[in-house]
Amino acid sequence: MLAFIRNIGGPELLIILVVVLLLFGAAKLPQLARSLGASAKEFKKGVEEGVTEDEADAEDSSAV
Repeated sequence: MLAFIRNIGGPELLIILVVVLLLFGAAKLPQLARSLGASAKEFKKGVEEGVTEDEADAEDSSAV
């Protein structure tokens, strides 16, 4: 499904960055990057909480 991502090289990334710059403008890019970073941080935090909950559930069920 995402096999095309492996074939993206330097020129393709440059074209994508130019298109993003044209769509969002130079002023919005730092704000967009911050929001993406915050989203990634929240996602990582949620995954870690899910893993600890799963481990706690596994320990609870093995104790019964």
